[in-house]
Amino acid sequence: MSTLEAKVKSVLSGDTVVLHNINNPKQERTLSLAFVTAPRMRREGDEPFAFDSRDFLRRLLVGKVVHFRVLYKIPTGANREYGVISLPNKTQLPELAVAEGWAKLRDDAGRKDDSDESAQMVEKLQVLEARAKADSKGLWQESGGRIETTSELSDPKQFIETHKGKDINAIVEKVLSGDRLIVRLLISSTEHVQTMILLAGIRAPSTKRTNASDGKEQPAEPFGEEAQQFVELRMLQRNVVINVLGVSPNGQIVANVKHPVNGNIAPFLLKSGLARCTDHHTTLLGQEMGTLRQAEKAAKDSRQGVFQGHVSQKTSAGSESEAVVSRIQSADTLFLRNKAGQERRINLSSVRQPKPSDPKQSPWGPEAKEFLRKKLIGKHVKFNIDGKRAATEGYDEREMATVSFQGKNVGLLLVENGLASVIRHRQEDTDRSSIYDDLLLAEQTAQEAQKGLWSAKAPTAKQYVDYSESLEKAKRQLTLLSRQRKVPAVVDFVKSGSRFTVLVPRENAKLTFVLSGIRAPRSARNPTDKAEPWGQEAHDFANKRCQQRDVEIDVEDCDKVGGFIGTLYVNRENFAKVLLEEGLASVHGYSAEKSGNANELFAAEKKAKDARKGIWTDWDPSQEEEEDTTAAATEANGTNGDAAAPRRKDYRDVVITHIDDSGKLKLQQIGTGTAALTELMNAFRSFHLNPSNATSLPNPPKAGDFVAAKFTADDEWYRARIRRNDREAKKAEVVYIDYGNSELLPWSRLRPLSQAQFSPTSKLKPQALDAQLSFLQLPSNAEYLADAVHFISQITADRQLVANVDQVEKDGSLWVTLFDPKESKTGEQSLNAEVMAEGLAMVPRKLRGWERGAAEVEALKKKMEGAKLERRGMWEYGDLTEDD
Repeated sequence: MSTLEAKVKSVLSGDTVVLHNINNPKQERTLSLAFVTAPRMRREGDEPFAFDSRDFLRRLLVGKVVHFRVLYKIPTGANREYGVISLPNKTQLPELAVAEGWAKLRDDAGRKDDSDESAQMVEKLQVLEARAKADSKGLWQESGGRIETTSELSDPKQFIETHKGKDINAIVEKVLSGDRLIVRLLISSTEHVQTMILLAGIRAPSTKRTNASDGKEQPAEPFGEEAQQFVELRMLQRNVVINVLGVSPNGQIVANVKHPVNGNIAPFLLKSGLARCTDHHTTLLGQEMGTLRQAEKAAKDSRQGVFQGHVSQKTSAGSESEAVVSRIQSADTLFLRNKAGQERRINLSSVRQPKPSDPKQSPWGPEAKEFLRKKLIGKHVKFNIDGKRAATEGYDEREMATVSFQGKNVGLLLVENGLASVIRHRQEDTDRSSIYDDLLLAEQTAQEAQKGLWSAKAPTAKQYVDYSESLEKAKRQLTLLSRQRKVPAVVDFVKSGSRFTVLVPRENAKLTFVLSGIRAPRSARNPTDKAEPWGQEAHDFANKRCQQRDVEIDVEDCDKVGGFIGTLYVNRENFAKVLLEEGLASVHGYSAEKSGNANELFAAEKKAKDARKGIWTDWDPSQEEEEDTTAAATEANGTNGDAAAPRRKDYRDVVITHIDDSGKLKLQQIGTGTAALTELMNAFRSFHLNPSNATSLPNPPKAGDFVAAKFTADDEWYRARIRRNDREAKKAEVVYIDYGNSELLPWSRLRPLSQAQFSPTSKLKPQALDAQLSFLQLPSNAEYLADAVHFISQITADRQLVANVDQVEKDGSLWVTLFDPKESKTGEQSLNAEVMAEGLAMVPRKLRGWERGAAEVEALKKKMEGAKLERRGMWEYGDLTEDD
């Protein structure tokens, strides 16, 4: 018979091998050694010395090119071929196997082939066998040869825990596909475990297989057979080292399989384009995953194997940009502003904020957002666009970016602290983070440490109370805040250049905050509204400098709608001063003087004027000089430029109907007006008692609308005006225009005031007039101010008084000196003087023009000095003005 050449693919037992064509590995044939037999390896249990017998032949032959001759065939069953094998070094089989005692002659050895050559071969084998028996070699040993082999692991997880981190010697018994092997783990010399292993970090295309459920054959995926053959040629029946890493969801062991010379086979498969990286094993592999990603990238770049049609993604790698974080929308969405001032929204690549829809995760949303705000707002960061997420239903197109701050990846920081989860990308997703594996590892570490999202206990939700919701609420909080200086706060929203929504965490307070001492141009409130000149610029500037920043506030007062007035410090700098320096606001003289920052603010405004900035672009200094000249002349005449006329003598009978918390009065003049009001109110009451007139408002009320309102205290209807509206709560704050008091009412207690006979514009104008007490400056301290308001309320309650209207302002408000006609004979006996004598007011340091020279001033100063000596009211701890 002719001699043939082949390569040994595998060894089935100590007497049988599988050969394949050198040029075509798919052509295989099985050859058994002639005249001999060896112990069998069986699933139910190996025969003694079966493994050793096979291992002798495996080590000798696998992967080598040999010559063989077929001596005879047995046609029954599998039609097996029997022959001899020659190695390059002239070693012959089965002679060597018999001589070493790992095979023995068959009982029918001489009858299989009766040729002379065969007879001689059998005789030689008999001699070799006899010698092996005498030397107790191989199968002829008196003891040993039994190995316990387990085919199934009862507890894979326990097995991993026992052997993790250890090198386990093994033999690859079968290659199911490029990433699935049957291996024999050599636990000890007497214990073996045969099980399936998944190659860690990769997924190879599947091979052809038959579905057990329906018996149908499922074809191989493209490059599935090539991947299998790649591994077979290099690993089948080779000695390997196994590092077990974990268990798949199906209970299969995931491990690194290392060739004794070339190491881990996974990178070689990837470089050849015969597998892809799988994200599921990242947490098992750790930093090793980076090596696999690089191998996969090499195959993509060279378009090998499964990546033949791969189109490289156009990335901006290497074009890292810098920007400033202008706003944190959520824990995974930021707004960045470049040097040109342009803003763009980006999403952090591969991370997801705590899900608002998940009850377990949602409480962590504000925590995660605040974490980013504290760390990033207003800071310079570097970013690189990784890709774009196409627009879907409910979502616009999104740019996915890697953002780093001081060399640290922002997404990684979030995940490490348990404040974000990692997105499980599809294999084809191209917008993933460049450090995706690090993110997965960080998430696992955070889960194990039970940080943030992964902790059993949810954070305490911070509930902010909106104290600007109503004037009453604002006044209650004003007392507390006005006592404190430099209160830490956060700007939550910028409403305009000088108006903000701020959060005060330590008070759990939410406030509308208005800058004192200045007036900023108004910006447009909606697309149809028109902004004042430089209003939008002021708004944008405030947004840029203040949005979501940590600030400090000094609260001085509150306005009529619940807004808190005061100073806001950004980076310890008065922001009103900054606006003025930029020419985006002007000084409001009266409130600047009241705030105590007048000199600083006027200096900032002058700086902007000199530089012709903002609103002062077209400013003409000569005009101001003319105004100053006029003012100086007026000053010389004793009017200080702030009054249109000297003090008046205008006595009127009045009743005080309301006093607000700042000490301002609402009064009615007794006369034709009050008589008309009495007549109107009788008709008004009758009108609303008629059920046919019980019509509710046709539309939600708007600020400034006149309505009929049902007063809570007596359930009577009065004329009122809407000051503020809350659409969500369906409530409105109303001011009773004939009496001056206000309250918050549900819409159900409001009716239209459209009847001509009750109209405040055509029939009878509002009867409550604004007024203030002349010559008095009420305390700035909230407690003393409250005492002053209470005292004025007591001395004016239910009394018909006489008011001298000392001055009428341009807006119609009055400055008055009040007298009781039954008791007051001179200015010294006025109600104004009573307030001064109680130590609840002082003579203003800066008198208005019409106040100067008035005899009442000297009399009131004497009252003030008397109150100081007696330590009354605001003087109980001494003279407050001594340090001025």
